[in-house]
Amino acid sequence: MHNAYKLTNKFSLAEQHKCALCTLMHWTDLLHRSLVSASDLITRLDVDARLLAEANVNLDRALFPLLARIALTQDTNVAALANLLSKDHSSVSRQILKLEKLGLITRTGNPEDQRSRQLTLTPEALVMMEKISTVRRKWMVKHFEEWDEKDRDLLVNLLNKMFDKQY
Repeated sequence: MHNAYKLTNKFSLAEQHKCALCTLMHWTDLLHRSLVSASDLITRLDVDARLLAEANVNLDRALFPLLARIALTQDTNVAALANLLSKDHSSVSRQILKLEKLGLITRTGNPEDQRSRQLTLTPEALVMMEKISTVRRKWMVKHFEEWDEKDRDLLVNLLNKMFDKQY
């Protein structure tokens, strides 16, 4: 397989012209570019604001990424959350305190490490996250409506395979 990857049929003609050098880029650079674009799509504040509004959830959009990550990781702690979100520990601690005051998370002792406190969603937060998930699923179904099931399954399986092996 070649080290360069052609963008034919992957991007619109305008996008190909915008990145004429992309045809010479190493496949790992193209993959990185695609992953950053995917990350941007799901971590942008304007997208979060639309998602919260459509789900009819009243939450400071700056707190939403923390709540969403806690929902995905289950029983995480502030240090791990700060690392995952690329934020400093003190900023995440302040935001966690806000979520706790809103009754959306609880902190409990970690049986494996008494210095650490686990973060868990409350029942109220679980209801909130289900509303958000319903809207997100609707958006994703619409986004991938032209893909056949086999291609969607392949995408999910390849992404899972990629993330199962971390460096």
